[in-house]
Amino acid sequence: MKHFLFLLFALPLVLVSCNPDEDDNELSGCMDPDALNFSANATVDDDSCVYGELSGCGGASTVTYDGYTYALVAIGDQCWFAENLRNEHYANGDVIPGELNDGEWSSTTNGAMTVYGEGTSTVYNGSDDEVSNLADYGRLYNWYAVDDARGLCPSGWHVPTDGEFMTLEMELGMSESEANLEGWRGTDQGTQMKSSASDSPAWDGTNTSGFSGLAGGYRVGIGVFQKEGSYGDFCSASAYLSYAWYRRLDGGNAEVARGYTYQTNGFSVRCVRD
Repeated sequence: MKHFLFLLFALPLVLVSCNPDEDDNELSGCMDPDALNFSANATVDDDSCVYGELSGCGGASTVTYDGYTYALVAIGDQCWFAENLRNEHYANGDVIPGELNDGEWSSTTNGAMTVYGEGTSTVYNGSDDEVSNLADYGRLYNWYAVDDARGLCPSGWHVPTDGEFMTLEMELGMSESEANLEGWRGTDQGTQMKSSASDSPAWDGTNTSGFSGLAGGYRVGIGVFQKEGSYGDFCSASAYLSYAWYRRLDGGNAEVARGYTYQTNGFSVRCVRD
């Protein structure tokens, strides 16, 4: 079996520290005991409470997190964010380091975020208008931010595992044997996951799943930006050796790619309910 690996260059190590903005004893979360995602340990309410039944999204259509309200979509028994993450803080309120230059981005082993086109990094494809890119596509995060114990998603939510992406794909008609393969798999699951021509922002899918996948591009390990408008890459919470499993949607391609990539890459991130 051929492994689907996105290769990049390695550069010398430069660490970027994370300095908490809040008291270490504070823990953000939903403090309403009637909510589905009630956190008994929370000391600061973060407006992330979700109400309804346990199946799917339970009638909830949005959730507010770090000052932004995200649309939700139920796909089978799963409840997904229907938009890419754009938060600048972990769930406990600590700031996620951003605005890293190419050298810092390529060498950090701490969590980091970026907006497509920011700073002085080269933009090979797509726009360098970071304000517009943030509005349309959200932020890009390296895998270290995904894996951080402070949580990239709000309480009651998490970054999906490789297996949870498979569950989504099989709900859309992909066979289990195909879901476990690497590379491009399935039939029209990518088309179902991509935003349609009538969506805003638009893409070349049908969006019959409601996932609203967008071609937000990515930031490679050496710091440059690539493939906005062509690729939608989504990081999972699952590691593979020193890599991380991810999914790729591609303009003009009806399938979904599964592979593993360097943990320094900056990809789009979705949340799924616990």
